[in-house]
Amino acid sequence: MSLKPRISESPTVRLIDLKNKSKPYFIVASVEVGNTTTKCILTATNMDDGKTHLVTKIVRMTRDVRAPKAGEEVFGKTLNGVELTRQSVSELVRDTLLGAVKEGNLDIKEDIHFVVRSTGVVAGFDSPDEVGEFIKALADGCLIAGVPPNRMTPPMSLQNLPERFQKHSKLERVIFDGAVASVIPPVGSTGVEIVANEMEGELATAGVKEGAKWVDVDFRNPCLSMDFGTTLDGRIISPDLPYAKTIGNFCGYAGAIPDAIIKGTGMVDSKKGTALDVSDHTSLDFLAQKLKAKAIKEYAGRMLDYIVIEKVPEGRKRYGSVPVDATAAAEINVVLIGCDVGNNGTDLTKLSEIGAEVYEKHNIKVLFAVIDEVMARVIQRLVKVAQDEGVMFEDSAIGITGRAGITGNKPKLVLKYLRELGIDHNIEENVVFVDDGLARGAAVMARCMNSLGTTFNPLGGRRGGKCILGQRMKLQNK
Repeated sequence: MSLKPRISESPTVRLIDLKNKSKPYFIVASVEVGNTTTKCILTATNMDDGKTHLVTKIVRMTRDVRAPKAGEEVFGKTLNGVELTRQSVSELVRDTLLGAVKEGNLDIKEDIHFVVRSTGVVAGFDSPDEVGEFIKALADGCLIAGVPPNRMTPPMSLQNLPERFQKHSKLERVIFDGAVASVIPPVGSTGVEIVANEMEGELATAGVKEGAKWVDVDFRNPCLSMDFGTTLDGRIISPDLPYAKTIGNFCGYAGAIPDAIIKGTGMVDSKKGTALDVSDHTSLDFLAQKLKAKAIKEYAGRMLDYIVIEKVPEGRKRYGSVPVDATAAAEINVVLIGCDVGNNGTDLTKLSEIGAEVYEKHNIKVLFAVIDEVMARVIQRLVKVAQDEGVMFEDSAIGITGRAGITGNKPKLVLKYLRELGIDHNIEENVVFVDDGLARGAAVMARCMNSLGTTFNPLGGRRGGKCILGQRMKLQNK
């Protein structure tokens, strides 16, 4: 039986509707500095139906950030070794944010209601808590772009919200207590995050919850989310009420795997090149796919031999180049699942060598088919570890976002390989692929911070269940 993946892509919204003050569009700017790309995505949520639309998107390559100036302190690097300072990051954020606002024909002070910033650049840091310095740089960039400080923090009262959103806010009934889309984050016994890109995983999970609504998948708790940007992030969520617990985290390499494979072709820079730089390829047609199927699987198998997917061993401080605290994770019963290539990337060059062989003996189309096969198998193995560790529930939904998880033929292959794991009952209603999960999640977080919930179309609570507003009120009143 042929499976049709449910792929969610946000529709755009008309400028005339955004400018119409009588229409309750809550406009959020998501600013993300990642290892490969720096994005500013403007979204608008119609508070009448709770659905989020795309306004505009600006994408730049993070490698193009200006070089450190004399006297500036380098506090981290991207996965490809690009040095970052607080000043250079803030300028990159400023320019990207202003570019998106200009392209959307909006005014940053008049039209942008909230700004959420995040980073996936964690591989060059020594510990999870160093991400704080990066977050400060992101805030600096937003401020110098002209974002009022109160557009980045929860409002103190209902009167601090624009008048047309006040009737949609539940701020007088519940306050923002840190739970985004009814999920509380894991924190080690020392108060330190157990994985450096925890916030990115939080936003991606919330974004998949929102995106799933467009394709009629109920992606509430329990669920499992995976974000395949350059580095891997995501969460495994329990079915608890009113707030679910984060009982698993993903970390390590994701998009860095196809990036390494492509580098072997010579088509991109050997240090800073990415799979995104080769954007003019087309997929193999059905006949070519059949003729090359054996070779594709053999090459993918050789690559997968170098890819390690497992529960992160206790004592590890870095996994797949991402700073982690595996001991703290074990102490609070959070399963940390990692994806590495060798030991912290030692075998990435092996993938490049096999990539070169595929490209030389076949062509770029076959190479991308191999990448699709590899990444689909990576997703299957990650889910298998979650199953083996007992953190998958019978009704757990699975959500995938990020360039290395949803492009090409990956969605169809993922469904095929998840069925091999026994995830077969109504699989198309339980697995969703979402574009721009992190930006969508920023819109969700902004709504949560402003208590802008939609009781008739909830993001929180259990799959198939009702809104949890009453339970939250009872909990907070205690």
